[in-house]
Amino acid sequence: MANILIGENVPDIQDVLVRILRRDGHELRVTDNGDDILNHALGEPPDLLVMNPTLPGLDGLEVCRRLRSTPHTQALPILMLSVRQYPAEKNAAYQAGADDYLGKPFHPHDLLTRAYTLLTRNHPPEQTQPVHTPA
Repeated sequence: MANILIGENVPDIQDVLVRILRRDGHELRVTDNGDDILNHALGEPPDLLVMNPTLPGLDGLEVCRRLRSTPHTQALPILMLSVRQYPAEKNAAYQAGADDYLGKPFHPHDLLTRAYTLLTRNHPPEQTQPVHTPA
């Protein structure tokens, strides 16, 4: 179970994200604007930030830049979710510091797979089976 911060200003998408991630067992904090995302992330960094790059207040790209320039949030995994899927928009998100970019609409499995990948990137899950090496 991870602590995930959601930044989404479209109510229907916000509701879908909450249902999918909560059903998967995650603790969530939800906001709908960039200023609140930045304050939440800097105050108590989540394990993962899932956000729309086009938010009221600070946009998601600026939030990314600021989080990347702050030592205790510079490695925070960030997944951008956007209806804008042109290469220029994706490139701008990656240049701002996003780790991944998922287009809307998305399949719940794709969201969970990408979230899991980002959450385990720096903290691999503990092995439950012993690893046997050849003698």
